[in-house]
Amino acid sequence: MTAIGYHASHEQFAPSDLLEWIQLADDRGFDYALASDHFHPWSEQQGESGLVWSWLGSALEATEMTFGTVNAPGYRYHPAIIAQGAATLREMYPDRFWLAVGSGQILNEGITGTDWPVKRERNARLEECADIMRRLWEGEQVTHHGRVDVEKAQLYSRPETAPPLIGAALSEATAEWLAEWADGMITIATPDHEDDASRVEAFKEQAPDKPVYLKAQHSYDESDEAALEGAYEQWATNCVPGTVTQELRTPEQYDELKATVDEEQVAENVRVSADLEEHIEWLEADLQLDVDRVFLHNVNTNQEEFIETFGEHVRPELE
Repeated sequence: MTAIGYHASHEQFAPSDLLEWIQLADDRGFDYALASDHFHPWSEQQGESGLVWSWLGSALEATEMTFGTVNAPGYRYHPAIIAQGAATLREMYPDRFWLAVGSGQILNEGITGTDWPVKRERNARLEECADIMRRLWEGEQVTHHGRVDVEKAQLYSRPETAPPLIGAALSEATAEWLAEWADGMITIATPDHEDDASRVEAFKEQAPDKPVYLKAQHSYDESDEAALEGAYEQWATNCVPGTVTQELRTPEQYDELKATVDEEQVAENVRVSADLEEHIEWLEADLQLDVDRVFLHNVNTNQEEFIETFGEHVRPELE
């Protein structure tokens, strides 16, 4: 099995299309998949956002791949329900589902009308939810009163092994903290590798034997210009700098900030190129960071072409 996976972007594409593309990725030799868990897209231009938990059952049934998703328990999702959903998928498809957890964004979690906590409080809630889920996977009847309340909850349908609980990190500080309690880490890869290398190093210094996954954002097309144009159209709102995004509740608010992002900023966040050798070089550098898997996210819209081309010409070069 290779260390290269495919990212199914539910914010950008209809669930039915993603199901077809994940089967194509499976046929083209991708062994792993990552799927996003959003309520809203990042912009009106993206324009989709299916419920990943409905989709995952179909995707697991239709392929032989392993799947993971990044979830923010404790807001729109109660951790007991996520624990039940994850346990059900892993019981039906043994060892093929893992769960990543993060502190979330108000874009998705704010739909319940919650006051959005500061990062320190969100981290505390996340660790509390992780503990609740692990206790449920162990078969314990859980009663807990804190940032999240649980009353005499017990999972009766459980897999033989609990889903690995991977923590999501976008900073060195979060990476160090996750090393204390998570089963692994997932983070974002960048074109120059500087920031992601520091996060991987911070995690591995504390947890050298735990796995690290990268989500690498690429844009491939027939020319560099087309690749950059597609990346800007679809992903510019994801390149808004700073912490302002923690205050945005709707895709329209992200779109209002798109004018402040230029193509150069997009190229600093997305690996834009029509040259397959350049994409291979980026991914080879990823794999040298002491990571276990890299999930390729083509932020452009040409998913079928991307899967076919990278499956035939890129993935075999990384085996």
